[in-house]
Amino acid sequence: MLEADFWQDKSNSQKIIKEKKLFEDLINSYTQSNNQIKDLNDLYDLALEENNIEIQNEVGQKISDLMSIAKKNEIKCFLSNEADLLDSYIEIHAGAGGTESQDWADMLRRMYLKWSDNKKYKFQIVSEHKGDEAGIKSTTFKIEGDHVFGWLKKESGIHRLVRISPFDSGARRHTSFASVWVYPVVDENINIEILEKDLRIDTYRSSGAGGQHVNTTDSAVRITHLPSKIVVQCQNERSQHKNKETCMNMLKARLYDFEMKKKEEKNQNTEALKSEIGWGHQIRSYILQPYRLVKDNRTNHESTNPDKILNGEIDEFLEQSLYQVK
Repeated sequence: MLEADFWQDKSNSQKIIKEKKLFEDLINSYTQSNNQIKDLNDLYDLALEENNIEIQNEVGQKISDLMSIAKKNEIKCFLSNEADLLDSYIEIHAGAGGTESQDWADMLRRMYLKWSDNKKYKFQIVSEHKGDEAGIKSTTFKIEGDHVFGWLKKESGIHRLVRISPFDSGARRHTSFASVWVYPVVDENINIEILEKDLRIDTYRSSGAGGQHVNTTDSAVRITHLPSKIVVQCQNERSQHKNKETCMNMLKARLYDFEMKKKEEKNQNTEALKSEIGWGHQIRSYILQPYRLVKDNRTNHESTNPDKILNGEIDEFLEQSLYQVK
């Protein structure tokens, strides 16, 4: 930061400042907590001598508060990888099952967007394909905020829902699947080589919600990276040029994420998650009938309040995923 040209590279300087603030906050919090523990220890010894139960209970509560602070700092340490600071793209795809799975994909999208709202993060819909009757066939959106990718990186996989179907006149229980794919929004300065000959670029008419948002030109763009078979698409801009630019940024992000996972020797596991949107591949189950339970199959963490989870309060599952060492 003391170098003369530090502020010339705005994106790099912002990244370093963000990292500096994280480390400073951790150190300051540790120092304050350490000092408070010493003071509370002295106060507790005095309360024991005077047999003051009220002060003893107060000290116990303050220690509990310090433990909560320590847990938050511990989680921040798990968010210290290079990509954890970045914003994130999220793709959701409905599995087989028509309206049931498309409605479930829509419920998952709402869950993540509610989580984003709760965190005061920003989000932007990049591309979306509506279901034939209800819900969505697929969606891609971007969430911007502190450590978004770090929080959500373990959400990639198959999510399973069991419920009494609102679309079944016989009120029978249905099982639905949808896939979630999370990858970071990479810095524009990261050098990822993409050859023109490796790309297939298609344009099509955007499937908007109606009214002024419906495009009358083929401005939506889909890009397929032939070697990796990665497909990205964007339709939120009226300009084909802007949609193509967004697609290229998304492709860059997907390729970066792919290489990053390869370096972490997790690529085999990741490909298994993407293999099939169905039985035997789910990372988490959301059961609304015949009992109410959300269970993560990797950490075995459970919640008996699925309404709260589906309303975006998923931090307990995200934290358990971060604690998991692979």
